[in-house]
Amino acid sequence: MSPQMGARGHGFKRAALCNRSETMTRLLSLALLALAAGSLGACTPTVNPRGNLPAPSALEQIKPGTTDKATVTRLLGSPSSVATFDTQTWYYISQRIEELAFFKPEVREQEVVVITFDKDNVVTDVQRLRDKGRDNLEPVARTTPAPGKELSFIEQLLGNFGRFNTGTPQK
Repeated sequence: MSPQMGARGHGFKRAALCNRSETMTRLLSLALLALAAGSLGACTPTVNPRGNLPAPSALEQIKPGTTDKATVTRLLGSPSSVATFDTQTWYYISQRIEELAFFKPEVREQEVVVITFDKDNVVTDVQRLRDKGRDNLEPVARTTPAPGKELSFIEQLLGNFGRFNTGTPQK
């Protein structure tokens, strides 16, 4: 075997090793790129429509003074809510809620259709409220006072000693 052939033989082995190394590096780069793209895809928000949003064409068919409750129910379906103290007011409420990963869902859009009826169950008014009908309510942090003494945890634990039945009937 001539020295040139041996050098060429090693050259081919080196070239094959370099090609294999480059191929592995490229595959690893592609795998990391795919992982990064998948991670970013997981962070896209999910939009969920909720509620009962009547179609605009159905709302156009409701005419104050002529349309009755049965027709409204046939066109729009059952209301999302009925007013607590006035059963003659119906609410159709819809929301578009956006959820992103583990964060609290946010209301992005809200629409409320308010339909009011008279005593003869005929529509008197139809209102569409977009976002302005929504109130952000904050719960009140007050507590209701209760009569008596407020006991600490230790007082509650130790307070029962001596209160057990000793065998004598209590009156």
